[in-house]
Amino acid sequence: MRELERNLPSSSSRPDVAIVGAGRLGTALTAALREAGYDVDGPLGRGTSPEKADVVLLCVPDQEIAAAAAALTPSPDAPQRLVGHCSGATGLEPLEPHQAFSLHPLMTVTSQGARFAGAGAAISGTSERALAMARELAAALGMRPVEIAARDRVAYHAAASIASNFLITVEAAAERVAATAGLDRALLTPLVRATVENWAAVGPERALTGPVARGDEETVVRQRAELATRTPELLELFDALTKATRSLAHERHGELAEVSR
Repeated sequence: MRELERNLPSSSSRPDVAIVGAGRLGTALTAALREAGYDVDGPLGRGTSPEKADVVLLCVPDQEIAAAAAALTPSPDAPQRLVGHCSGATGLEPLEPHQAFSLHPLMTVTSQGARFAGAGAAISGTSERALAMARELAAALGMRPVEIAARDRVAYHAAASIASNFLITVEAAAERVAATAGLDRALLTPLVRATVENWAAVGPERALTGPVARGDEETVVRQRAELATRTPELLELFDALTKATRSLAHERHGELAEVSR
């Protein structure tokens, strides 16, 4: 991947933008682009074909991108229209025959919205003009645009899913076990935040702590036995995570040994 320079557009050169898709992302991007100074039409319903927009950004599910793009009829008011989508794992083929780009914010979006500033943004384009538009929109929102090759998009999106979605799955399991001991989720929150901050600062090997990292197998065995009694449905996940953590711990010990030489 190649990180691209930030280049904010002047207000006089900003194109008119239409957002198709009124879900979480479409709603959040509409508000954010308006705040950045763009004239935005939307969020519009799926199947809409905006007449005057210079740029149409499709914020629809992956399987609906092709249909949404096909519904965009040529407009004499915007003969050089650019069409983009916000999918992380999808290439640009579903947008044919439009001059196309993609813009995927590397940020979670909830019903409360999203903070795009500081986040990464995976971009691509079928032309330099289309790629420049993806870069412009990302930069206007304070994001860091990174061009992702077509062959790397699925792997990129898998990394994002592991980092965000799977993290929530693991924390949900921790919350379930904690509840059996009378602990509230709020007590785990500082631990989770510190762990993520440590991982961001020093990497996984050096951030790893706990009984597996220390080689305290007796404690791991006792933890597993307790889960078998209290939350047996989590044993498979616990075993898989323990195995993966052992591998990471071995990498950590190898790295520390190299440093100490």
